Amino acid sequence: MSQLTPASNSTGDGVPASGRRTLDTLRRSMRGWLNFKVGFAILVLGTFTIFALFSPWIVPHSPDRQDLMAALTPPQYFSGPYFLGTDHVGRDILSRLIYGSRISLLIAVVVVVISGVFGVGLGLISGFFGSWIDFAIQKLVEVFWAFPPLLLAVTIVAFFGQGLGVLIIALVVQRWIPYCRVTRANTMSLKEREYVLAARSIGASRTRIMVKHILPNLIQSSIIIGTFAMASAILSEAALSFLGLGVPPTIPTWGAMLNDARSYMSTSWWMPLFPGACIFLTVLAINMLGDALRDQLDPRLKRSGARG
Repeated sequence: MSQLTPASNSTGDGVPASGRRTLDTLRRSMRGWLNFKVGFAILVLGTFTIFALFSPWIVPHSPDRQDLMAALTPPQYFSGPYFLGTDHVGRDILSRLIYGSRISLLIAVVVVVISGVFGVGLGLISGFFGSWIDFAIQKLVEVFWAFPPLLLAVTIVAFFGQGLGVLIIALVVQRWIPYCRVTRANTMSLKEREYVLAARSIGASRTRIMVKHILPNLIQSSIIIGTFAMASAILSEAALSFLGLGVPPTIPTWGAMLNDARSYMSTSWWMPLFPGACIFLTVLAINMLGDALRDQLDPRLKRSGARG
């Protein structure tokens, strides 16, 4: 008489079936992040973040120390004290680049956070309540959207004067609009979903529905918008600093370094090259990270199989 044996719950290699499914799910979820775009973005942004956080201990020289005897020294790399050379008044370019990363990343993060909170809040209110509230908020959007972004920022800085706070306000003035428009559209769709209607039927308040049921579903799109907004904020800050309307001249920034290099581009190539390269690499890395986040978080791309 044959004896029945229970079905095995493990695969051929001895790994339990549940564990195998978990590993497969983890592998599929990580596959989209293990690519060149993400690796390049993490390397570049991680490097500049370390520079920004630990710049006082990393810089070889004071970024404001002038040495007219060493003015316009070309890059010496490992053969001298000035690795990337000096500017027209003898300030070390490498030290100024490292300190400049603090301003660029600080402005980018603060602008994105303030714009996101303000834009998502207005978009959520506009899309949820509709009626005259939606009309008023959308008219406000149209008023601010009518001005060219850089021209509006230049006007604000020129009127209120130079300063880090004024510069952040000038960059926030229009960057909340994409958050507001996308959030409004998503909210108008989400408030008609079954789980929102069920919450209403059991007596949930409007505030609870907005905070508990709708807002969590807006985070993914807001993260994607914020990533690209960081790149835009860095470019705008560099443009304003290049025009002499950014932070005060005593604070080293990449845009201000480009402004200083305008008269020396034909004779001292290293002065515009290195700050321009920092801006280019940072913006490129942020855009690559934004592409990767969009591919992973956008459900429409997941359904269409368009992920890279």
